[in-house]
Parts: sequence; C-alpha cells; structure tokens
Amino acid sequence: MVPGPFGLDPVLWAVLRLVIAVALAAGLVFNGALAQIYLERKIQAIIQDRTGPMHTGPYGLLQTFADAIKLLGKEDIRARLTDHWFFLAAPAIVFAPMLASYVVIPFAPGVMGADLNVGLLYLTTLGSMTVLGIVIAGWASNNKYSLIGGLRSAGQLISYEVPQIVSLVTVVLVVGSLSMTAIVGSLVAEYGEVTVVSSIITTLWFGGWHGPFTDIHPLLGPALGVLWFTLKTYFFVLVFMWIRATLPRFRIDQLMSFCWKFLIPVTLVNLLVTAILVLAFPTSLVPVAIANWILLFVFAASIPFLQRRRLVSLRARLAAREHAVA
Repeated sequence: MVPGPFGLDPVLWAVLRLVIAVALAAGLVFNGALAQIYLERKIQAIIQDRTGPMHTGPYGLLQTFADAIKLLGKEDIRARLTDHWFFLAAPAIVFAPMLASYVVIPFAPGVMGADLNVGLLYLTTLGSMTVLGIVIAGWASNNKYSLIGGLRSAGQLISYEVPQIVSLVTVVLVVGSLSMTAIVGSLVAEYGEVTVVSSIITTLWFGGWHGPFTDIHPLLGPALGVLWFTLKTYFFVLVFMWIRATLPRFRIDQLMSFCWKFLIPVTLVNLLVTAILVLAFPTSLVPVAIANWILLFVFAASIPFLQRRRLVSLRARLAAREHAVA
C-alpha cells in the first residue's frame, strides 16, 4: 500500500485516492460534456463565420441545458418486435467502457482509480467493446437497415482501431511497460470518445500530469498535476473541434481505404523502426526521437504524391466511363 501524506493510514489514503479519481472522472465526463458541446458550437461558429447559440442565457450559455431538457421530454418509442433487453443494453454497452476508461488514467501523482500493470491493454479492450454495443444496437432493433448501419459503423471503428493499437504498441516497446503510471513517468511520455482519446494522448505522448511546480508540496503538487492534465486534455479536445469544423467528412469507403492502405502501413513501419532502435540503443531515446521525426516528414511529404496518383486514377476511370457511354 502507498503511504499517505501527513501520516494518513495507507488504506484511508487508497480510498481517498479512489474517491478523488471517481469524482474527477464524473466531472470530466458529465460537466465536460456540457462544456464541450457549448465550446464546439461556438468554435465552429467562429471558424465558419456564424454567431452560434446566443439567445438562451447570456451568450447562449444555457443552450446545452435547454437541449438536455428537450431531449428528456421526448417520447420513448420502441418497435414491438425489438429484442427488448438487448435494445436497452446497447447504449449502456457503448457508454460504460468510455466511463470505465477513466479508472486507469493518471490525473496526477497518486490520483487514479487503479494503477494496473496492464492499464494500456485494459484501455484498448474497453475501446473494442464499443463495436459490440453498436452491432447489438443494430441487430436488436429487428430492422435490416439498422443492422446494415450498425455493421457499417463497426467496420469503420475496426478500421481505425487497428492503426491506433499498433501506435500504442510502439509506446509500450520504448517504455517496456503497460502501466499508465510507468508511461507517464518515463521520458518518452514527452513524446480515447474525444475526452478519453485526448486523455490517452496526454498520458502517452505529452507527459500526463507533468508540468511546472508539480513536486513542490505533497497536496498542492497533485492539485497542480490535475490542472496541467486537464489543460493538456482540453487542448487536444479543441484540436479535434478545429479539425471537425474545417475539414469535410470522409465517406465511409474513403475512411476505410485511408486506414487500411495508409495508416496501417505507416504504423507498422513506425513499429518496426522503433523496435530496431530500442534493441540497438536500449539506454537512449534520442535515436528513436530522430527516427520518428524523419518518418513523420517522409510520410507527410508523400501525401501530395499519393493525392496526385489518386486524381490521375480517378480521371482515367472517368474517361473510360465516358468512352464506354459514347
């Protein structure tokens, strides 16, 4: 057991840490969702030259609460031939893994639900359960179109989960541990639903709770760690909103093609190079960092070339189609 500060009993300190972690998770999920909805509307409005919500409360701050009241007042309609229990369980199967993901995310030194030695494996397993909930939702509705939509969404999720997991394995190779605390504590840490994904990005690649003055006091330090962790997490939340507001959506076939034909090869090459460098230079991260930057620039430079190839192929297909019609 980890001894508590100021002579606190280890068991009491463990319970206190668990309560703090659960409170932080609930705050991030529920209050964070309200803030994110409002921020996303306002940020998208600014980017797209609109005003966004303005009339419900000052500066539209109460618009999210009004939407929640409206949704709670909607009629709950279910078809008679649905599989009742699976139909009810599907949303919980999608939501519960997202909430459970916060158990192993270290918000600050000692502030986490459980320091599992397989924390990263736990997170990837929970992420895969979302696919199960979506397929069950489509199947339990007893509607062929809903089932097709559920299978399509599942295929989309699986397509980008594969490169995501491979990229996580790269971090595990360098750190040598699946523990989230060990990953944050290693130097490579300077090197997932929007808040969960942003929290995972913060933990794995951006130092987690690390920041100025986090080791100045046994209680003030963890509080500052939570602050730094939250600021980093919401920075990536804003990046997600920025991308969503500025870039057009992928079609499902484009997304799956991009994942299987580009992202997976890129992550596999990254994994191979990282494994070789970790074996060759086990005590230094500098070669790994240099190799990752080189790979980043190479793949970024290859994107225009791949786009030109795609345009040439598309024009050739269109010309062949016009020739066949003529």
